[in-house]
Amino acid sequence: MEKEIDIEEVKAAVETLKSGGIILYPTDTVWGLGCDATNEEAVARVFELKKRSDSKSLITLVSDADMLARYVEVIPEVAINLLEINDKPMTIIYPSVMGLAKGVAAEDGSAGIRIPMHDWCREVIRRFRKPIVSTSANISGEPAPAFYEEIPLEIIETADWVADPYLEEGATGEPSQIIRVGLRGEVEVLRG
Repeated sequence: MEKEIDIEEVKAAVETLKSGGIILYPTDTVWGLGCDATNEEAVARVFELKKRSDSKSLITLVSDADMLARYVEVIPEVAINLLEINDKPMTIIYPSVMGLAKGVAAEDGSAGIRIPMHDWCREVIRRFRKPIVSTSANISGEPAPAFYEEIPLEIIETADWVADPYLEEGATGEPSQIIRVGLRGEVEVLRG
């Protein structure tokens, strides 16, 4: 059970996101680097910080199904069914998204989007009113930090705002499952 949501931490994260900054924050899985998923300059900074090729797309977090519907052109029925029965962190790759910054979606127009099972994280997104990037808080090629003490100092020092480590309570410390869905009901498990 998560603690009561720290509204001051939420407000600080939202202000950083609104200014185009990068936040270092806990999700329902591992610690992530985040920014406004609709801000191309902020997204480019995340790629630079991670030393990651911008040819690889980034996972995006939304607060709920309503926000998801604003950024996915058509939500396949199979995705709705998966969301309804989901009981662990699950990123779904939707075939066609809209309104996200360059680098968030893949070249084919698809993108991985997750509704986090972490109250504090969802509250940040809800108050920000836009999706945020969620990429593991590591240098590309290094292990994803499950917990705050595993985050490289270089990442901590470069982020514009860093969440209090106690907020990681409730996170699994494991990456989410990744499932690709198609418009005709196709389902492909990419990471279980």
